[in-house]
Amino acid sequence: MYYVYMLANWSNKVIYTGMTNNLERRIYEHKHKLVKGFTEKYNINKLVYFESTTDVTAAILREKQIKGWTRSKKNELIKMMNPQWKDLSRDFYYEDSSLHSE
Repeated sequence: MYYVYMLANWSNKVIYTGMTNNLERRIYEHKHKLVKGFTEKYNINKLVYFESTTDVTAAILREKQIKGWTRSKKNELIKMMNPQWKDLSRDFYYEDSSLHSE
C-alpha cells in the first residue's frame, strides 16, 4: 500500500503533504522529528488526512496534485475526512518493531 497524507501543526496554520509506503512509520518519524526540514522547522506532526492506493504511480501523482492546490481546496479535502481536524494517528502503536522496516 501507498499513502498520500497531510499533516498540520497544532494551530492548523501550516499543512504538509507527503507520500509513503508505511504510514505509521512515517508519522512516527515526523512526530519524533526524525525528518529534517520543513515539518521539523514548523512542528508539523498532526495527521489530519490520508488516502491509500496499491499503485505507486497513482500515489505520486496524487501527492503532486494536492501539493498544487490552494490552501482552501486542501482544507476542504481535510474537512471531508476529518471535520474536527483531529490527529488521526493517535491510535497508532509505535512500539511495533515492524514500523521501522520498509
